[in-house]
Amino acid sequence: MKKLSSTQWIAISMVIGIAIGVAFPAADHPTIAMVEKATSSVFLRMIKSLIVPLLFSTLVVGIAGHGDDMKKVGRLAFRSILYFEVVTTLALVIGLVVVNVVKPGEGVNLAVASADKGAELAKTEVSFTGVIEHMVPQSFFDAASKNEVLQIVFFAILFAVALSRITGPSKDFMLKLCQSLSDVMFKFVGLVMAFAPFGIGAAIAITVGTSGLGVLVSLGKLVGTLYGALAMFLLLVLLPVAMLAKIPIKRFWKYVKEPWLIAFSTASSEAALPLAMENLEAFGLPKRIVAFVLPTGYTFNLDGSTLYLAVASIFVAQAAGIHMSVGNQIVMMLTLMLTSKGVAAVPRASLVILSGALAMFGLPLEGVAVILGVDALMDMARTSVNLLGNCLATAVMARWEGEFPDQVGGTSA
Repeated sequence: MKKLSSTQWIAISMVIGIAIGVAFPAADHPTIAMVEKATSSVFLRMIKSLIVPLLFSTLVVGIAGHGDDMKKVGRLAFRSILYFEVVTTLALVIGLVVVNVVKPGEGVNLAVASADKGAELAKTEVSFTGVIEHMVPQSFFDAASKNEVLQIVFFAILFAVALSRITGPSKDFMLKLCQSLSDVMFKFVGLVMAFAPFGIGAAIAITVGTSGLGVLVSLGKLVGTLYGALAMFLLLVLLPVAMLAKIPIKRFWKYVKEPWLIAFSTASSEAALPLAMENLEAFGLPKRIVAFVLPTGYTFNLDGSTLYLAVASIFVAQAAGIHMSVGNQIVMMLTLMLTSKGVAAVPRASLVILSGALAMFGLPLEGVAVILGVDALMDMARTSVNLLGNCLATAVMARWEGEFPDQVGGTSA
């Protein structure tokens, strides 16, 4: 038993979690469901407690400790945003093509659903300008208490640049403090990950126990369409990108598979962030690139969520029997491309963006109620692709910056 790796333990816990969810449905066994939910919540809360100190300390050391200036940070930011926009646009295109070919919405009855939930979510305003404004924290401590990742990144970059411009004991002290904090937090990640099989097994159990496998029968075509489109995105976009950037795919997957499993099983990008950062550094990527690109991608590079929005929005139109011209679909996709940048800052983010888009284009909000039945299963897929896409983006940026392991004396074997 001791020979099993943590990844194998997580895979085993997922299988056990599915079996428990099927055997003890939440509706029939509320006490068991409460225990599962509590176990899952404890794990996620432990993970979230890591994010701010780990992210802040790593980014400060990565920038100030290596003499980077604002020009270098600005170049990385520009390249990252450019990459993010190209890849998320391709995700929208693939989602749009697949949903128009498969037509999963045909034959779905929206009359039995209520529009109340969609109307409630549509009231949450999300705009690109709002996201830009949201990047800047009013208070570091307020941002830290709310785990606002992008605000922490913004503050940490300015702090690191300011720190790099001073010399003497003050700089040495602060760098040693941040380096010590970073070292401790990475050990903290190891302690928390020992609890991962229990938390992940419970998360899977509560998902299956609440939604049930039977829900796939009625909306299986929608779920299958999304999973198929995501698979196409991986094969047609991410794999060629990795090959063009000369990323050693087998070795890359070795370091990414465990965070990917965590993201898939918990449907939480935050849950996978600390381990993803640790593993990408172990892969050989520079601290400053890992600490900047990975968390920034959580707002600007949500490939899985973007593709999901394309599939879900056209699914609702098909289910309602509303024909949307190619022009209207393209306009909707451009709107989603902008508004989806606010996904990270909003609870139940993808559904909020979807509801807003449906309301904007006159599509029935009952579609949100229908999608809610299988949203947990789709959330697992889109979240894991978000994580994988951001890990690859980090590796690509390291290559573009000339700081990939094999470019600085390391090895890509």
